[in-house]
Amino acid sequence: QVQLVESGGGLVQPGGSLRLSCAASGRIFVLYTMGWYRQAPGKQRELVARITTGGNTNYADSVKGRFTISRDNAKNTVSLQMNRLSPEDTAVYYCNVFPQRDAFWGQGTQVTVSS
Repeated sequence: QVQLVESGGGLVQPGGSLRLSCAASGRIFVLYTMGWYRQAPGKQRELVARITTGGNTNYADSVKGRFTISRDNAKNTVSLQMNRLSPEDTAVYYCNVFPQRDAFWGQGTQVTVSS
């Protein structure tokens, strides 16, 4: 079992940056590919970025070149650095394993991009 707690969201102006963090409990964290997902109002949840246990990354086209996912297996954390944010990035952001497991969803962290 893995428990995930997201943090770091907030209100930011267009063009700004935020860094999200996800703390995972459970020693099996290091066995999973981890992902950051987001859900905007009225839209389905989507995968934004993922990172394998070895550090290989993959990004959605909409965030490629702006977002960077990283992980620290020693600390059981996965982070998402978000740069050049736009209003279209406004959403609740979640971390989960990839492929997602419904039992692992946390509360998420709200990111609002607005002037």
